[in-house]
Parts: sequence; C-alpha cells; structure tokens
Amino acid sequence: MAENRNEPLAAWMTEHQMSAAELADAVNGAIGEFTGKVGATADRTVFRWLSGENQWPQERQRRGLEMVTGLPILALGFVPRGKSTSDRAPEDPDVHRRRFVGASAGVAAAAVIPMGPVSARPVRVGTTDVIRLRAAVERLTAVDAERGGHGLERAALDGATEALTLQKLSTTQRVRQRLFALGADFTATAAWSLIDAGHLDGAARHLDRALTLAGLAQDSEMTMQIWNLRAMLARQRREYAEAVAAAQAAHATAIARRSPLHTSLAHARTAVGCAHGGDVRAALNSLGRAEDALSKADLTEPRSPWIAFYGPAELYSLTAIVRDVVGQPAEAEAASHRALAALPHSYRRNRGHTTVRLALAQLHQGDVEQACVTSGTVFTIMAGVPLPGRMRQLLGDFQRDLIAHAPSTRIAHEWTDRYRTEWSSP
Repeated sequence: MAENRNEPLAAWMTEHQMSAAELADAVNGAIGEFTGKVGATADRTVFRWLSGENQWPQERQRRGLEMVTGLPILALGFVPRGKSTSDRAPEDPDVHRRRFVGASAGVAAAAVIPMGPVSARPVRVGTTDVIRLRAAVERLTAVDAERGGHGLERAALDGATEALTLQKLSTTQRVRQRLFALGADFTATAAWSLIDAGHLDGAARHLDRALTLAGLAQDSEMTMQIWNLRAMLARQRREYAEAVAAAQAAHATAIARRSPLHTSLAHARTAVGCAHGGDVRAALNSLGRAEDALSKADLTEPRSPWIAFYGPAELYSLTAIVRDVVGQPAEAEAASHRALAALPHSYRRNRGHTTVRLALAQLHQGDVEQACVTSGTVFTIMAGVPLPGRMRQLLGDFQRDLIAHAPSTRIAHEWTDRYRTEWSSP
C-alpha cells in the first residue's frame, strides 16, 4: 500500500543511485562476508521492502542492510513485527566505522581511508565496494571542510588506486563505471589537496588524469567537478582567461544544464575569473546569473559530497571576492558578513578564508584598525591545525595591502610583528 511505502530506504537508494537489483547484490555480498555464503536476496525482495509489503526483513538481510548502508535498520524505515523498536538485530561493529560521518581534524591523512591491500579481499567485486569507497571519499570531504584539503593527497591517491584496481575485477559495466568515477573523484581530491596547500605544479597533472577517468565513467557531474577545480587552479596561477574558459566548460556539462545548483556554481566561478581578468561587466552579469540559478535550486535534495559546500553561504563568499576585486569593497564586506552568518559550523576552513576576505574588504575601505582585528580572528578560528596554503597566501595579500594602505601606522607594524610567524609558516 502506498501509505506504507518505505521512504527512508527509497531516499537512500536515490541518493546513492542504486537500483533494486544492485541493492540486492550488495546485501547478498554483505551476508557472504559474515556467513561465508552469499545471500539469496532478489530484486523483488527489495521492491517488497520499498512498497512496505515487507516491513521487517530476515535477520541476515537486516544485518546485511546495515553493513551496506552504514545505518541502523530502524533508520532505514523498517518496523519490527509487533515488538518494540529496541528488538532488532544487533548492529555489526563495522557499521559504526562505515557510517557517513566526518573524521575529526586530528585524524592523520593516512588513516582517513581504512583500506587494506586489494589482494587480501575476495575476488568478487560489486556494489558493496562502491559504497565503501564512496564513504571514504565522504570522510576525506569532511576532513577538508574541518581543516582544509592540504595533506590529503596521499590518502586520496591510495583510494584512486584501489578503485581502479577493483574496476579490473568488477562483474558488471555499471559497477566498473562507478569505480572509474570514484577513481576520478579520489584523483580530483588529490588535486584539490595540492591547490589548497598552494602547491600548484602537481595539481594540473592530477586533474588531467581525473578528467580521463571521468570520461571513462561517462559521469558528467564528475567532469564538472574537475572543470570547477581547473578554474580554481587557473585563478591561483593568475591565468584568468583559462579560469573563465574552465568555468564555461563546467557550465557546458550535462549536469549543469539540468541542475540549477550546478549552473549557479559554474556562473559564480565564471564571475570570479572575469573579475580578476578585469571584465567588470561580465563578472557582475555572471554573478547575477549565479544568484538567479541558485534561487531555483532545491537545496534539500541529496547531492554529491564534492558540491555539498555550495549554497547561499558559498555564493556570498564568492560574491565578496568579485565585489572586492572590481572595486566595490563596501558590497564585499556586506557579502562577507552574510556568508559568515550562513556558513555551517563544520566548515571551519571556509570560515577562516571568508574572514580574511572580510578583513580585506574593510582594509580597502580604509578601516585599518577593524581590518587588523578581523584578520586576527582567523588564527583563533583555525587554532590547532596548520593554515592551508591558500589561506596563508591570502593573509600575505592582506599584509602587503596593509603596508600599502598604512605604511607608517603603529597598528600595521604590530599586526606584522604579531602574526608573521603564524601566517607565514608552512
């Protein structure tokens, strides 16, 4: 009956782009892990779960579902037959390890992906491997949001290696393409690690490789992610025409054509490139298009981890960059305040970066004292973790502009004396 439809399970399958047959295959593989014999769940069984006809799977299937999804069986919308919600199969210990939660900032990059050698795994490769590797990408994304992407290159490349090794053993074309996509995602994450660290030379090589893998995966969203990073890399290199071209390539992807959220990000990235390239009109026009597209996006829909950062807060942050670069620091300051008010608490690195932008906007209006106070809070925000290279470079820009705007003032010299070691240390 429609009123009994299992919406939580349906939502999880939609988010992970998983068909009934693939979920059945994954559950069977998980059952094989703890029993030694592959399960016999069929796709019609999954359809019965989705319709609500079967509201409490067999014990082995419940445990398999928990292992595959990383969620308690009750969170997947299932209801025990005539018993309390506490009467369910015990969770497998690995469920807690596999849940999609952020790793803490203190976790070493090498420990972010708990993967053993491929040779130690069963030859059978399927959806369970895709889910496990996707969870690893999400953990890397969580660490990036907390302390920055710098230092994650090795872990990301290890993930790419495993995904590409497994694709050679995969049993279906669909699983193979998903593993290629994960290889692209991990490789793009490695590139982002170098970009965020300010080590730009190796990033382009990783992005070239990631673009090839995205093509093999036939994954337009992964392709857009890579062009988005290309635009960021080109801007860091001050190659502004290439930054605009890369952003436009992102806009031309299939995902950007059908998703207002992705369209908005592509327009915003174009605006940043145009602003740095000196094309004020094009920058402001692109910014307007980004705002219009974002107003049409459903921000409650599930989205890929790589674009989870984008929304009103990030668009305000990019608006602040554009407005300041084109000579509108008051508007840039207002946009920075809006960004900081809207940023999720877990996005510490983004908060630090936006705070430096706020300080620059204040400095460019001549409010030297307030700008120094604002910029000083960055070190409190990022306390306990190394400053990402991009942030250190931006603080270097602040220090240079500070000296240019107030070369003889006491506060400028005090700022330099107090923070030089903190912002300049790798």
